[in-house]
Amino acid sequence: MMRRGMFAALPAAVIGATLSAALIGFGLNPSASAAEFDPPPLQDWSFSGIFGAYDKASMQRGFQIYREVCAGCHSLKLVAYRNLSALGYSEKEIKAFAAEAEVTDGPNDDGEMFQRPGLPSDRFVPPFANDQAARVANNGAFPPDLSVLTKARYRRMGWEGSDYIYALLTGYGDPPKGVAVGEGLSYNPYFPNRRIAMPPPLADDGVEYADGTKATVDQMAKDVTTFLAWTAEPEMEERKRLGIKVILFLLVMTGMLFALKRKIWADLH
Repeated sequence: MMRRGMFAALPAAVIGATLSAALIGFGLNPSASAAEFDPPPLQDWSFSGIFGAYDKASMQRGFQIYREVCAGCHSLKLVAYRNLSALGYSEKEIKAFAAEAEVTDGPNDDGEMFQRPGLPSDRFVPPFANDQAARVANNGAFPPDLSVLTKARYRRMGWEGSDYIYALLTGYGDPPKGVAVGEGLSYNPYFPNRRIAMPPPLADDGVEYADGTKATVDQMAKDVTTFLAWTAEPEMEERKRLGIKVILFLLVMTGMLFALKRKIWADLH
């Protein structure tokens, strides 16, 4: 079972630095004007609102998209394999997912580092050894870590990060007549300057879902966005349940205090 507040122990500076790196790598300059790209359409997410909750089936499909489409470039450095239990995976399945990765460990008795299969306690192994290697492999563009991407800049603009990511993944298309995109770039109206270095990552039937769901671009974008929303806020459901309990407690306490006040004043008169 996932412990509450998966990232709670991380200093604010660490999360802030992670978000800043993600924004810069993803091309989201904090000084960019909202007029440079279109605002994302609002979506109806299962986890929205005070009673919202994550759709586990969608999260599992989203995790499959991450593994088969995104993991070759993007890391999830703040998520451990064991955290996948929150998606409904068994201990055996989690061990299998972790064992697919090679983890650098050590030193051993000879003072040397060595490679071993991943363990559930390990965090997701990044696809590149370092940031520079990531840039070299992507023609100078840095693919950001996706752990907390839905909590990035878009919320400060009044947008939900989930809406933005979904819009970005589904927004690729041909540029308007007379608009030059540039070599190695794709047109996307939801990206700053409407030009993005990442080619369209999703295509209809690009994966074969394990549960048989039709893998359209729209479906895949919703599923991987739901998964990324969970990686950013794994404690959301517990936080909402606690909030509801607190509100109910305060309502009951208010009623009791009001009744007590009436009783006291009734005796005085």
